[in-house]
Amino acid sequence: MLLPIEDGDEAIVATPVLTIVVPCYNEEEVLPETVFQLSGVLDAFIQDNLISSASTMLLVDDGSKDATWELIERFHASNSYVTGLKLAKNAGHQSALLAGLMRAKSYSDCVVSIDADLQDDLAAIREFIVKFHEGYDVVYGVRQDRTADTFFKRATAQGFYKLMTSMGVNIHYNHADFRLMSRRTLDELEKFQEVNLFLRGMVPLLGFPSTKVFYDRKERFAGESKYPLKKMLAFAFDGITSFSVTPIRFVTSMGFVLFALSVVAGLYAIIGKIMGATVTGWTSLILSVWFIGGVQLLALGLIGEYIGKIYKEVKRRPLYVIEKEVIADQRELASVPSAKPTWVN
Repeated sequence: MLLPIEDGDEAIVATPVLTIVVPCYNEEEVLPETVFQLSGVLDAFIQDNLISSASTMLLVDDGSKDATWELIERFHASNSYVTGLKLAKNAGHQSALLAGLMRAKSYSDCVVSIDADLQDDLAAIREFIVKFHEGYDVVYGVRQDRTADTFFKRATAQGFYKLMTSMGVNIHYNHADFRLMSRRTLDELEKFQEVNLFLRGMVPLLGFPSTKVFYDRKERFAGESKYPLKKMLAFAFDGITSFSVTPIRFVTSMGFVLFALSVVAGLYAIIGKIMGATVTGWTSLILSVWFIGGVQLLALGLIGEYIGKIYKEVKRRPLYVIEKEVIADQRELASVPSAKPTWVN
């Protein structure tokens, strides 16, 4: 519920400035419909006095090779809601999303992140705003079910969430990057200087009041998915290695187990030698060599992955470079009173 703020003799209704951040990579097919639908959402929220008339959408072009940026510039010229950032090269979904969040937080009271493919339910954003007015700093959009997914995608996704949870990572089940964050949570998120980004795991670490909104995911409106199996597996592996050392501990445990087995095998060989038993053992010897060799390579690769992440973190290279931007006039935004989430018991 909105509360009035007294300003001299006038009462001003504190409505928050909302920015909807949309990472875009080769989205020229779906972008016109995305802008159209998000404009309708902002129109409706402003009319219902849920958000300020200074609210906008921020389209982040993640180094697209098609006409995505040209469309953003065109929409900016004809649609007062549309603003944009163009990254100098493809930095990846998480970096592009972070670029939009960090840019939007300077003039927004709350920010909603959503993909450009229109699979996330836009109607859920209204519930996000309502929860923000109730005092929540983070609102997670969570899928109600995965019945629309293929068996393989459903099984791998659910397996990923369960695996992350079992490794001690605080991650919300069936939540991607469809969420609302308040300005103060974004201010704190900016202090996380990590190069290996996994926002789904980083946001829960902030610890601010949060809640969930459940929704049904739709089919992609147009274009192709930018997350094929290879990228999905790489993203999952990055998430695991960025937030858990359990794989390293697993390798250590495996080393102890193999050491124990080698001791047992050594005792068996010594006893057999004393008793005069002759064992050819060629097959078992070759299999054991291949097995132990494979485990060693796996362990070295896993350790190398962690060392590689440390290497990237130590260099402190920027996550993204902004080439161009088309942003609303900050003087107009500054004239709008800042709002904080308000509620009545």
